[in-house]
Amino acid sequence: MTTTPSGLPLDSVPQDPAPVLVTGGSGFIGSHLVERLLAEGRSVIAIDDLSTGNLKNLANVISHPRLRFIQAKISGCQELRELAEQSQSIYHLAAAVGVELVVNSPIHVLETNLHETEVLLKAAAPKAVPVLLTSTSEVYGKSQKPAFGEENDLLIGTPHQARWGYACSKLMDEFLGFAYAKERGLPIVVARLFNTVGPRQTGRYGMVLPRFIAAAKAGKPLQVYGDGQQSRCFCYVKDTVEALFRLQTRPAARGQIFNVGGTDEISVQALAQLVIEILGSKSSLEFIPYEKAYAPGFEDMRRRKPVVDKIAAATGFRPTTPLRKIIELTAAEM
Repeated sequence: MTTTPSGLPLDSVPQDPAPVLVTGGSGFIGSHLVERLLAEGRSVIAIDDLSTGNLKNLANVISHPRLRFIQAKISGCQELRELAEQSQSIYHLAAAVGVELVVNSPIHVLETNLHETEVLLKAAAPKAVPVLLTSTSEVYGKSQKPAFGEENDLLIGTPHQARWGYACSKLMDEFLGFAYAKERGLPIVVARLFNTVGPRQTGRYGMVLPRFIAAAKAGKPLQVYGDGQQSRCFCYVKDTVEALFRLQTRPAARGQIFNVGGTDEISVQALAQLVIEILGSKSSLEFIPYEKAYAPGFEDMRRRKPVVDKIAAATGFRPTTPLRKIIELTAAEM
């Protein structure tokens, strides 16, 4: 019997007349989400201006009869109000992301993350269409806690560092979402993503795993920024999509913030060594000072580990893909 990713028989899934709207739908995470929604029997409208997304990411489904793709910025989509009002729910993934983009184009990052979210919320509010806002672990800022919980206070660095501007822009998205929830009755759920990785992610804006894999495949040195002892927890993109799907389809989650990420911690140096081992590469490691990789005075987070008990209790979600498998799957596609 053919089933959906949720385990339901495919012929038992109703073909929803009201579509799901996905912003950033041709991006790394957005394209996987679009595929998942179509597999669940949903109709999907994907909006993306292709500034960081790529239509190749939707190659498997671009001709699907229940998918409509619109190339536009959210603020430049003249149909946005009508599309939002017709939708059963909205996933907002469109954003400027990546440390290199944040450092080199701070005006673009701030304007994109703030303005596009504001426009989307205004469109969704009149009909109270449920919105899932994707945020980021960057909002935890310079906190020294061993693991970050959703109710922790946030410690943001100086405005002179563009990185913290990005964190603040995503945090303001959260504040704006909950303001709309309070004043306009807009159903909101916030997902703070921790280092989602997997096929279709590129190293174009500094994402670490695709950079390492590309270098290892080419036999070039894997460039490790800083001393390499900063640690991260990685989550496979399809696990992340599963979490987003569950959060949006559970009304009890609305009005809340949830961490979404893996909990197996690894240093960046150890990650580079693991990539070399798995790919059988003869590459070496090259350590690059932060000021050379990004900008003078660049500040990094030494640890970034989520507490995920809240999402597990609310949805039953826990990531299932181990890091070795993530690297293998990502490398196979690249």
